[in-house]
Amino acid sequence: MTGAGRRIAVGLSGGVDSSVAAARLREAGAEVVGITLRLRPDGPFLPGRGATDVEAARAAAERLGIPHHVVDARDEFDRCVLRPAWEEYERGRTPNPCLHCNRRLKFDVLWRAAAAHGAEALATGHYARLERSAGGRIALRRGRDRRKDQSYFLAGLSDEQLARAVLPLGELTKDEVRARARELGLPNAERPGSRDACFGTLGGSFAEALRVRFGGVARPGRLLDAAGNELGRHAGLHRLTVGQRQGLGLARGARAYVLALDAATGDVTVGTWNELLCDGVDATLVRWHERPTTWPARFEAQTRYRQPVVAAEATEADGGRLAVRFAERVAGVAPGQAIVFYEGDRVAGCAWIDALRRGAGGGACQ
Repeated sequence: MTGAGRRIAVGLSGGVDSSVAAARLREAGAEVVGITLRLRPDGPFLPGRGATDVEAARAAAERLGIPHHVVDARDEFDRCVLRPAWEEYERGRTPNPCLHCNRRLKFDVLWRAAAAHGAEALATGHYARLERSAGGRIALRRGRDRRKDQSYFLAGLSDEQLARAVLPLGELTKDEVRARARELGLPNAERPGSRDACFGTLGGSFAEALRVRFGGVARPGRLLDAAGNELGRHAGLHRLTVGQRQGLGLARGARAYVLALDAATGDVTVGTWNELLCDGVDATLVRWHERPTTWPARFEAQTRYRQPVVAAEATEADGGRLAVRFAERVAGVAPGQAIVFYEGDRVAGCAWIDALRRGAGGGACQ
């Protein structure tokens, strides 16, 4: 971590991680400026919590003796993160808003605010590492604390965004961060973690809160087995996601899981655990940090945050698409999620899952 003599802005969320990140930079000799994005809109998204986050960030900045600024980014959050998430639900897909928020808000809107305050770099409290080579290339790597590693959420950042980023917590564990916060007397030392707090709701699901916010229509439909037989009805496509087991309202001897959602008809196919398992995916919007030089390319793939990696082979197809085949069958893979490719602990690239491949024939299904 470099910081001496540099003016570095820190995205202060109000949580302990970003506060300790700011403290480490200050201790390293950086001139630190704290900036908080106010993201949460009014309505069903934890009313008042946004103001609480701002106050927690301000208190931490005061304790650290650094200037603090607040940027109202609620409109951008609504337009660039929340509305696209609802549009994904409408298409029968499972959105991954954290990746979009990092790329469009935290390392774009926040960076522009940082630059306006004279900063030459932007730091956050993410648990991941950046490695800069002598030739100027930047590698994004997993954080040392594998339980908290957040490189998956940063995989969609551009090279330009990574070049101006600083990640002071990459070599620390969460326990070490908490301990340091207590030593510093930070008022948020015991504050609960904030993962997914931006998308929290009161008394309901994220998808339902989005539907209400954007005036969406709940689309009820049929629950079908893999042979097309009707087993029951569901209350709305947006309430379901591939791999879901709870809330189906089916009385079956064996547990039923959501296998696929059809946005055109509103039908949802359910089946057994074995039918849920996925052999591979088709993916688009590929973002390489290190483009393969030969095909097929072999990686370790991760299809959800904190999901174990699986050996995978990727083949480039027409239109920049990727056909990815897993070495073993995987559960919990859903269209709309990101698939991140690793070489050891280094992020090689990422893409967005469009379709799943199941069965010996490898046919794709939405």
